[in-house]
Amino acid sequence: MTYAAFGQWVCETLAGLLVVGFATAAHCAAPLPTAEERALKPLDSFKECDACPEMVAVPAGAFTMGSPSKEEGHNPNEDPQRRVTISRRFAVGRFAVTFDEWDACRMDGGCNGYDPFDAGWGRGRRPVINVSFDDAKAYVAWLSRKTGRTYRLLGEAEREYVTRAGTRTPFWWGSSISTSQANYDGTHPYGKGANGEYRRETVPVDTFAPNPWGLYQVHGNVSEWMEDCWNDSYRTAATNGSAAPRGDCGFRVIRGGNWGNVPSFLRSAARFLSYAHNRYSEVGFRVARTLAP
Repeated sequence: MTYAAFGQWVCETLAGLLVVGFATAAHCAAPLPTAEERALKPLDSFKECDACPEMVAVPAGAFTMGSPSKEEGHNPNEDPQRRVTISRRFAVGRFAVTFDEWDACRMDGGCNGYDPFDAGWGRGRRPVINVSFDDAKAYVAWLSRKTGRTYRLLGEAEREYVTRAGTRTPFWWGSSISTSQANYDGTHPYGKGANGEYRRETVPVDTFAPNPWGLYQVHGNVSEWMEDCWNDSYRTAATNGSAAPRGDCGFRVIRGGNWGNVPSFLRSAARFLSYAHNRYSEVGFRVARTLAP
């Protein structure tokens, strides 16, 4: 048993003895010790409290960001393609943040006490929705306080990097898409794919197969807030994977596509913008954490 796992077990055991109800999820934290953090291998996973997101260690590396003009659904805001190097490893949530994880934050005094509407679809392991960029930032601030580690939102270069997971096609599995692979508006085909169902709501975050790095729903279900300010191209973008701190910061980048989108919006390179203060039933978020070198 690792130090972190042992610490979590002790905390949960004490919580049970003290009969403090929700404390097991909301109050126990077992931050990963620096030595264990440095020993993480690519694709190792960890959690730093019972109600915290499961994190997956991502290897450093390089990839070509953006899409070629011949790719179906290509948008000029995905130009120019460029080589991006992720020189420092980081960890990313295996899933989008769920209602269960959001509720743990709220019940622990975080997330500004905000209780998002689930649109009548259910909570639990469905991705949290109706959260703005500002709400997402409140969640990572709580998570950072709870664990004593710096959690954050992904930058869009990091998001495309982990979505592709070493692949170059429009979707990590290939050049077409079906509704057995992702949640989107299946009444519109893409590539050589066929029409499929249109669920018109979210599904639990562990639905469908994970990508080669073990990440779920990097395409579809909910779009995800990025840290980046909006810029309409990559002309001035960094090549080191860092988020864009300048641009139209009243709008933030969203990535991944969602249950209401046509399939071209789910491509690995697809990027869109949204007003940072707005809340939508199509948008949630995933968290990241920089790891010790």
